[in-house]
Amino acid sequence: MTQHDDADLPQGPYKLRLFITGSTPRSTRAIENMRRICAENLEGRFDLEVVDIYQNPEATKELQIIATPTLVKILPEPLRRIIGDLSDRERVLAGLDLAPLGEDDQAHS
Repeated sequence: MTQHDDADLPQGPYKLRLFITGSTPRSTRAIENMRRICAENLEGRFDLEVVDIYQNPEATKELQIIATPTLVKILPEPLRRIIGDLSDRERVLAGLDLAPLGEDDQAHS
């Protein structure tokens, strides 16, 4: 069993940017999944910006977005990218540093 202390988790505000392409089912699913994860795990301490690259293609250059949907965790550092519809909740939480990656990680702590 993995012991995890909430003190190990980042406590500051999260700045997240979700890059999508139009209103496709995959884009819609990514937005819904991310809003649910934020509501359950980051209530009151996140800023989620959704960027449709069809409407704002220039936005992809700064963060070098090559696939969508892509979630970028800008703050807290380090910057992280998660590609896909964000349906793998554990992978998203680990990518946001909100949960351990798994019991195997404990051996490396």
